[in-house]
Amino acid sequence: MLEGLLVDLVPYGKAFTDLEHNWRNNDSSFFGSGGDRYFATKAMVRRHMERWAEERERGADDDVAFGIRTKDGEPIGFIGINWMVPYHRLAMLGAKIGEPDYWGGGYGTDALLLLLEYAFDWLDIHKAWLMTTTMNRRVMRQMEKVGFTLEAQQRRAALADGVWYDWLAYGLLREEWPGRAAVIERIGLRAREEA
Repeated sequence: MLEGLLVDLVPYGKAFTDLEHNWRNNDSSFFGSGGDRYFATKAMVRRHMERWAEERERGADDDVAFGIRTKDGEPIGFIGINWMVPYHRLAMLGAKIGEPDYWGGGYGTDALLLLLEYAFDWLDIHKAWLMTTTMNRRVMRQMEKVGFTLEAQQRRAALADGVWYDWLAYGLLREEWPGRAAVIERIGLRAREEA
């Protein structure tokens, strides 16, 4: 378990997969996919999770998946390395806060900082990167706040609800990472007081 201020990153297990059906059918998947709107049945999600587990068992999957859990134990999403190139030490990140009540509260940023610390300090990754679209303003602000650099912009490449948006690629090099504690201090992230 990786312990943060607002969330902990834990193995992505049944507590999370049980919620995956809801998350795939709400706006968190819409933003995460760049604007795709699709309906996922529970059977479709179950088959996808079974295939993912089989690939992991065979060693055919190069991802690292964590569940994001609030400090009071509520599963709210996932974060991880979706794709890794060990020789080049590159890691493509992916995340979803599946529970909209937790959007904009720092939970995703806390999870991202934990994942970056894990990637840079434990896995010795050289570069972390991710993609989003210009419709996802929360992620764009998060990338700037945490220290990622906008590296590429693919114009009018995502169609969402009849509107064209650009794809954006953000990257962060190991030598640009000042460490989790320094970023937390700079952005003012604080633990929530117990009620």
